[in-house]
Amino acid sequence: MEFSERLKNLRKKVGLTQVDVAGKLGISQQAYASWERGVKKPTQDNLVKIAQILNVSVDYLVGTSQETSDELDNIELLFRMNSKGLTEEEKEIFKKELIEFMEERKKVFEDNKNEI
Repeated sequence: MEFSERLKNLRKKVGLTQVDVAGKLGISQQAYASWERGVKKPTQDNLVKIAQILNVSVDYLVGTSQETSDELDNIELLFRMNSKGLTEEEKEIFKKELIEFMEERKKVFEDNKNEI
């Protein structure tokens, strides 16, 4: 899948419009749309910001990683179910803490498997 197609699919999956993403990036909708059309590519800084907005890794966003979306879907579902009413700042903190918690729990489970 091309970057432009992946970008569009991920944006739609999280329920954002081009205007929403462009606003979060501080760019025009037209500039963002050019990425989804494959006319231009974002800068490295914008790639990092897009990945954060869409809750994926940069590697996954650009297609160099095929990480399963099931884990990301579960995190996104938990986040959406529990972040209603929070400010944008609180949502960012909550999302970061949720991901850190999930990674820590996964590490504990893997450590326990290695001990058996």
